[in-house]
Amino acid sequence: MRLSPDQMIFWQRGFLKLNGTIAFTWGLMLLLAVGSKLITRKLSTDQNRSRWQNFLEIIVTGMEKQIEEVGLPHPEKYLGFLGTLFLFLATASACTILPGYDPPTGSLSTTVALALCVFVAVPLFGIADQGVRGYLKSYVEPTVIMLPFNIISELSRTLALAVRLFGNMMSGAMIIAILLTITPFIFPIVMTLLGLLTGMVQAYIFSILAAVYIAAATRTRKPQPAVKT
Repeated sequence: MRLSPDQMIFWQRGFLKLNGTIAFTWGLMLLLAVGSKLITRKLSTDQNRSRWQNFLEIIVTGMEKQIEEVGLPHPEKYLGFLGTLFLFLATASACTILPGYDPPTGSLSTTVALALCVFVAVPLFGIADQGVRGYLKSYVEPTVIMLPFNIISELSRTLALAVRLFGNMMSGAMIIAILLTITPFIFPIVMTLLGLLTGMVQAYIFSILAAVYIAAATRTRKPQPAVKT
């Protein structure tokens, strides 16, 4: 019973190996890059637009609205990162219907890498919005005693993101593998469809959590007006 794409070894020489996690991850990135190039090659700025372009604009507008509702006032600044994050996770889950494919998100190394992307993006967006001094100042507010607690919070939520995504993806793969062993006909098909739905939900949750963390890092604190006596 294979529970992780790490167990799929396509090539190995010494300590170097090409496993399913690496192959499927780069395959997904290639698919997204080529797909985005093909989809956007004939976009028009005129009023006469194709139905396909209108559909794409509805999707992009919906994503921007979701980002704005989280608390990011200029969603176009964060659409590239958050949108790519969501599309990668959603595509990784959608491809589970392909035979012989295991989503790379079923590997802890992939979920840790995604969480680290969020970990790096949060301070980068925060610094770009508030400056280095303004962002670092938030770590010692309201008092310098909060500095170690804020640092621990940054590290713990990164770990929580990785473990959350890995646990949800791994649990679905484990259930399907067990049902394939016991009843290899009807139930695995149902669980595959359920896993596809769960993967989409997890992609949405992961992206929204990343947006929430970025919103917390980019929020500006306005000084309170003095109370007149």
